[in-house]
Amino acid sequence: MKLETAVDSYLRHVAVERGLSKNTVAAYRRDLVIYAGWLVEHELDEPTAITSNHVSEFVQYLGTREESPLTASSIARVLSTVRGLHKFLLEESLVETDVARDNRPPKLASRLPKAISVEQIGVLLAATDGEDPQQLRDKALLELLYATGARVSEVVNLNVDDVIEDDIVRLTGKGDKQRIVPVGSYARAAIDAYLVRARPIYSVRGKSTPALFLGARGQRVSRQNAWLIIKAAADRAGLEVEVSPHTLRHSFATHLLAGGADVRVVQELLGHSSVATTQIYTLVTADTLRDMYTTAHPRAR
Repeated sequence: MKLETAVDSYLRHVAVERGLSKNTVAAYRRDLVIYAGWLVEHELDEPTAITSNHVSEFVQYLGTREESPLTASSIARVLSTVRGLHKFLLEESLVETDVARDNRPPKLASRLPKAISVEQIGVLLAATDGEDPQQLRDKALLELLYATGARVSEVVNLNVDDVIEDDIVRLTGKGDKQRIVPVGSYARAAIDAYLVRARPIYSVRGKSTPALFLGARGQRVSRQNAWLIIKAAADRAGLEVEVSPHTLRHSFATHLLAGGADVRVVQELLGHSSVATTQIYTLVTADTLRDMYTTAHPRAR
């Protein structure tokens, strides 16, 4: 089997049999285009010709290439995709050994998520106050992101029917896994105002769609649109820190843990498959406590 055919088979496998999202499959494809290009340059056009040394050399190449060398985290991501490909080839009996199995990604520096304070969240949300349709929509969007800790893709993919009962929203996360997340009174009020006074105005401008959040032409708001909405609100708020959709997600988790929420509960709310991912946020709250202690205690320093 040629390398190109093997890659296509693997991508069909992760899309159909494993049910990964379109975005994830697209990311896998980009990684494997880099890998396949490197292999072809080294005259390796069949999976059976690839050795463990070739994989190691490829990983080294990623971090040292002249044009846009990758960071450790990006190398780890690409290697994860490559390892998935070779594991698949072995399982399908297309090769005799998994040549990528023993290759390990570079160690990553511990990076803490960037969160903003409760006060900064308040200022950001206040920047969307107003009664025109765009302000009502933007307020509902930002309130919902912070109230649920949802990924921006999860929120823009919401349909009206996903807002169920009075204070619950149904989110569809990675791998099409669904979870139920409570919605606080502020977000609920903002959503109600948007649904009654803004969404009907947008909906008549385009084709009928069940999407919850609509753009000026009646179409579903995209991830890029949501990012621009948040950036514009942050600019109006005069915040001197960078604010992105993930900032609201990080702030949601950090503020919950700082308020005493159990890490397992926060894991479920965020849709993390592993509690280890959620525990990163406990480091954020520990750092905050340490800073406050150092500043306030007479014998701290």
